Amino acid sequence: MTRRQRAKRLPEAQWYSIRPVRSLKPATYTCPLCGHRLHAMSDHVLVAPEGDTSRRRHAHLECVAAANLPGRPGQPGLLSRLLGRG
Repeated sequence: MTRRQRAKRLPEAQWYSIRPVRSLKPATYTCPLCGHRLHAMSDHVLVAPEGDTSRRRHAHLECVAAANLPGRPGQPGLLSRLLGRG
């Protein structure tokens, strides 16, 4: 079984809410898109399908940008929000 197959996948959704996070918590998460580990203290994003925070996942910013996930209707795109332009 490959690392990608072991990763928790993102649930299918029409749109995703995506927000940047960084924590001082000494935790490690598995990115649902690439299957690699990420540390809570590193810059990353929290992805929630259709705003359902009970199904949220921590993911690498680069993986989310490459996946081109559909954002919430009427909201600025991921890059605009992360750069503070939205």
